[in-house]
Amino acid sequence: MRPRGLLIAAPRSGSGKTTLTLGLMRAFRREGLKVAGAKSGPDYIDPAFHAAALGRPSLNLDSWAMPPDLLGALAARAADDSELLLVEASMGLFDGVPAEPGRSGASADVAAALGLPVLLALDVSGQAQSAGAIVKGCALFDPRVRIAGVVLNKVGSARHLRLVTDAIEPLGIPVVGALPKAADVVLPERHLGLVQASETRGLEERLDAMARFVAEHADLPAILALAAPLRPPIGAASAALKPPGQNIAVARDEAFSFLYPHLLEGWREKGAEIRFFSPLNDEPPPEDVDVCWLPGGYPELHAGRLASNRNFLEGLRRLATSRRVHGECGGYMTLGAALTDAAGVTHAMAGLLSVETSFAKRRMTLGYRDVTLLSDGALGRVGDRLRGHEFHYASILATGGDEPFAMAADAYGSAAAPSGSRRGAVTGSFFHVIAAA
Repeated sequence: MRPRGLLIAAPRSGSGKTTLTLGLMRAFRREGLKVAGAKSGPDYIDPAFHAAALGRPSLNLDSWAMPPDLLGALAARAADDSELLLVEASMGLFDGVPAEPGRSGASADVAAALGLPVLLALDVSGQAQSAGAIVKGCALFDPRVRIAGVVLNKVGSARHLRLVTDAIEPLGIPVVGALPKAADVVLPERHLGLVQASETRGLEERLDAMARFVAEHADLPAILALAAPLRPPIGAASAALKPPGQNIAVARDEAFSFLYPHLLEGWREKGAEIRFFSPLNDEPPPEDVDVCWLPGGYPELHAGRLASNRNFLEGLRRLATSRRVHGECGGYMTLGAALTDAAGVTHAMAGLLSVETSFAKRRMTLGYRDVTLLSDGALGRVGDRLRGHEFHYASILATGGDEPFAMAADAYGSAAAPSGSRRGAVTGSFFHVIAAA
């Protein structure tokens, strides 16, 4: 029997879908159900919270960056040995970029591709009957997508609940939950989203509190009944990205954690060995590896500590003389010459690339990227195309004399422009790779 699934979405960000998702994950798990999780879109923080709530890994599903066969195969992998797959949407349900049908990056594309009904989280603060119009609009906007039920959030009173429910249920869409305002179950946030799961104090207690909160104010059996069997994947999918080597050193700690789970799983399936090390604990990368990978994360919060960790920096420089080294976003900043923190203090970094970055001069950069490699390196061979995204607040003060790593275009038809840096076997950019194009 195929596992059943639901996509938990909302008309906009900030509607409470993360609280609802985590609460449902933990509540169903506590009832003995085998629950799996996934995140629609390129968010690299939420899957770690899913994993904490479920006790099993979660991964990302992205309709813009991933070919349909890969998306379906990853969904099947996420749902393996489970009875229920809960997929958390990103942004608003229909929010995406201009693209061919089904490849916009919108969570609606994921629901349509996998045959998932949608459980809509609706923030009803400041409205009553108008909530019915919003639900009707969501139900009619895309004929591929079925709104199966609604969970109301920030309900103010019994009278408020009655007004909203009376406006929605004549549409034939049941209201299966009504969550009151509750600031004490909200997770702390940082400039790239939630504070990481590994850093959240008392996370288990918070997750249990979310489960109790959702179970008290939502109809769990009714929500479970809304789920539908996942559509089987179409064809066999290749790995999202070829392993950069057979023995891969990967930085992993609170400063370097933004590496998509499906990439690591795909590399392992191809026979690669992953060797983790912690720059924050002054650990150098293992010397007997083929390549070193510095993922994104929050090096700007730990710049002084990283700059003083001689074992890490000297080991990284030594490895770079004979092996490939690649840095994504925060890893790119660390490979550069200098990083200026939020207080305006400049710290010397590894100096393997010439780029100088600053978190004191903050400017948000966000969006999908389609890149073409300009040389052979850790991500592939010259001319290879990759899809992924950028999301950072750091700015580049100087690029120095390094050659660009790739040519990068956005999802809106802009002309490709030079991106990142490369010097010898060292490469880096703010680009986070998701899959081969």
